[in-house]
Amino acid sequence: MTNKAAVVAVHRESDHRFSKGTADSIELLQGLGVSGDAHLGATVQHRSRVRADPTQANLRQVHLMHQELFDALAAKGFTVAPGSLGENVTTVGLDLLALPRGTRLHLGRDAVVEVTGLRNPCSQIEDFQRGLLKEMVGYDDAGTLVRRAGVMGVVHRGGTIRPGDRIDVVLPEEPHEPLDKV
Repeated sequence: MTNKAAVVAVHRESDHRFSKGTADSIELLQGLGVSGDAHLGATVQHRSRVRADPTQANLRQVHLMHQELFDALAAKGFTVAPGSLGENVTTVGLDLLALPRGTRLHLGRDAVVEVTGLRNPCSQIEDFQRGLLKEMVGYDDAGTLVRRAGVMGVVHRGGTIRPGDRIDVVLPEEPHEPLDKV
């Protein structure tokens, strides 16, 4: 399946900080994540997950968010730039939240990220901008919890990705499994 999705910006941060610095390119390492990023590793690297069980597989190696979310937030008065919310890859033209679990995103020439689930935003988002957490997590008209903070994935195949790179989507075999928090 091919679409007009693209990479808007790429980010990494060697320290555990809320926001990530924008880079000209990032290198994805198979089974590990983003080279030079604090969340690089085969086992969990997010502090809360390490405290709970440091031997868990790292299903959160790469964080992707969509520019369309930032645009919608701007319309509500929030100022959120790519990398501000800690994502590694900012995308455009792709409904990340609607992808099924196991979707493979081909980023640029070589890199492939397999989508593992939804990012479960934490209270640090509220510290970043008051009222933002309510925009990132809410309920739909049916009362179902909706997470809007992007998706997480693992690096299936390594490679370099840059702003402007095309994103091709390969869906898993049916039946499709909806995304849940990871």
